[in-house]
Amino acid sequence: MARVRLSVAERQRELLRAAVEQIEARGVAAVRIADVAAALGVSNALVLYHFSTKEKLVAAAFAHAAEDDLARKLLGRRTTALRRLRAAVRWYAPTGQAKGWRLWIEGWAAALREPALREVTRDLDRRWKAALAEVIAEGVSDGEFSCPDPQAAALRLTALLDGLAVQLTSYPGSVPRARAQEWADEALARELGVARERLTGRA
Repeated sequence: MARVRLSVAERQRELLRAAVEQIEARGVAAVRIADVAAALGVSNALVLYHFSTKEKLVAAAFAHAAEDDLARKLLGRRTTALRRLRAAVRWYAPTGQAKGWRLWIEGWAAALREPALREVTRDLDRRWKAALAEVIAEGVSDGEFSCPDPQAAALRLTALLDGLAVQLTSYPGSVPRARAQEWADEALARELGVARERLTGRA
């Protein structure tokens, strides 16, 4: 059967999906252009045509992995700021539905040595914090809750969630999953000055 001819955009998305899978399986340092090519049954040259170096491929793969990132989940929902924040924290926490924590931990480590990847991960981190701060500020403006410094609150929340992710991903069993989720909920309630019960709507 003849291989379906893909557009440039479709081919790049295919390559990026394969790159993400290979990075998750092998790690940033070990993954090769040849691994991505072999996963799709294409030539190394085709991968290099779209992404001229491994570093550029890896950086683009991380950006691709964040296309359905938390910023869209926060800003795209038509509900209260409180509900969006709770859903986002629940989704993003290492006990939630967000995928690829191993990928991001690999990325953080590799970014210390690779400028292209460092720029991508820094930009994604800024967008995530800015999205949280924006929704917190919206909730304050609407009178849903009180928070004197939304940007600082967003930084503290992400620092906690990132730290928990490292513990649960790198050291399984170090923190019970139920306890980690409890801490995440408590931190959000504390930052917003609300009772934890309000996060579930059962107050």
